Amino acid sequence: MKALKAIFFFMLMLISPITFAHVGSPGVVYEGKAGPYNIMVNINPPDVIPGTASVSIYTENQQVKTVLVSPVYWYAGDKGSPKADEALPVKGTPGQYQATVWLMWTGTSSMKITVNGVLGKGTAVVPVMAVSTAQRTMPKSLGWILVGLGLLLVILMATIIGASVSDGLLKPGTNNLPHLQRKKITGFAVSLLVLALILYGGSSWWNSWSRNYRRNLYFAPQAKSSILNYDQHQILHFQIDSNSLKPYNKSMSFIVPDHGKLMHLFMVRENSLDVFAHLHPFRKDSLNFFVDLPDLPEGRYLVFADVVRWNGFTETITDTLDVPQKTLVKTASAKLYSAFFPDPDDTYVISNTSNQTVNNFAGKTVLLCGSPGESMKLADGSSAVWEHAANVPFEANKVYPLTFAIHDPSGAAVKLEPYMGMMGHAVVLKYDGSVYMHLHPVGTFSMASQEIIEGRMKGSEKPPATPDAARFRDSIDREIIKIRQMSESDRNKYLAAAMPVMDMQNNQHSKMDAMVTFPYAFPSAGKYRIWVQMKRNGKILNSAFDAIVQ
Repeated sequence: MKALKAIFFFMLMLISPITFAHVGSPGVVYEGKAGPYNIMVNINPPDVIPGTASVSIYTENQQVKTVLVSPVYWYAGDKGSPKADEALPVKGTPGQYQATVWLMWTGTSSMKITVNGVLGKGTAVVPVMAVSTAQRTMPKSLGWILVGLGLLLVILMATIIGASVSDGLLKPGTNNLPHLQRKKITGFAVSLLVLALILYGGSSWWNSWSRNYRRNLYFAPQAKSSILNYDQHQILHFQIDSNSLKPYNKSMSFIVPDHGKLMHLFMVRENSLDVFAHLHPFRKDSLNFFVDLPDLPEGRYLVFADVVRWNGFTETITDTLDVPQKTLVKTASAKLYSAFFPDPDDTYVISNTSNQTVNNFAGKTVLLCGSPGESMKLADGSSAVWEHAANVPFEANKVYPLTFAIHDPSGAAVKLEPYMGMMGHAVVLKYDGSVYMHLHPVGTFSMASQEIIEGRMKGSEKPPATPDAARFRDSIDREIIKIRQMSESDRNKYLAAAMPVMDMQNNQHSKMDAMVTFPYAFPSAGKYRIWVQMKRNGKILNSAFDAIVQ
């Protein structure tokens, strides 16, 4: 796998569009297996649908004969999706294959990667959310050229029609008669009118499609957050703004757990990025979520909430929130507060600001923010290190292995424990707030989405009927409560069994013990902060690192 990573990470260059499942982040990166073959896949989806996705596949085994790529739409299943295209080998790079695949319909889809070789046949499924996030505009100069050519064609057509009903009726050697001249003028005028009506109808049809396209452009849902005070607790009320939902994602009753949580909510203090929280709210109804806030310092926070819908579509809901100083005023009802119980996976960390100074946080422990190659002390006495040479710069649009390691106070490697079923989680945020991404060791996609799509591929071409909203929501709430009430070991086993890639991922990291690698490409130049979350001795270890991207 090391040889594969070296090829993939240091030779793969991307041109990545802004996506919707996160904010300003690149396309989908997948690290996993296709049957007996270790593969890396990068998918650069289009920002206009229909459009073409660029798919790069890297294989470790040189005995691969062919690689096939096909889009699989959730509504059609595997049987009703288009035929596979062959990915062509890239000259000069053994094991690298490239394909261009059309995505014709919006919504939940995936790329099915089929690898054929000496070891047999293997497949992998990589989720891709196909939505239009941009609209193409025509250069004015080209527009005027086309207008001129169009007018010329209309005049020529009207002239031809006028001549065909007049001069075209004359016998050879006959002079042009007055009544034929009138017919010529009448034919020219009538044909000009008919052509104008045809052009008007075409223009109306085109404008109608254009308006419909603009209406269906994807924009991330928004929320209206507020804080309720009860005794010594601050309760975050995260209310999804129904006006920001489009017709195709109007109902929020159909969201499903990802890593055992209905919502992953991240809060980062704006500008300084010195406070970070990863929370998992309780759902009161389809639009209202509540969570007991940790003891966060006051300030304005960026809020990002990740959810997955029942058809595998992933979204990030965004907001900003002003956190005041904690007060002891009872404004939330005791009944509301009694609905909460602590989520053991909630965590937050305070780190120093970007200029490496430490703010005054009233006696709270402040974590020093690291940089590539530095070893940073953590709250439990262990150390975290970002294993990237300090003198090697990062370049935008290039995939890197973001590898982080944990060592005990003596410097020895420690064995990591699963955190929400995985060996680690990471969040990348650009300092200006324009880029946000929730990373996993297996890639940049949702595990729940992959599981849903793989299940859908086993079904018929006809999509399943939409379930009853209230009944579906209640069943999911019961599932969340069941998962929360499990012991730590039982919960990890339960979550691992539900994730298609977990066997490979756990086997991989059991060999590395203290190391977790997240494949990622920074989409643009600037300054980024990365929070890494791993688990040791039953405690969540948070670390923070800064990176400058050229």
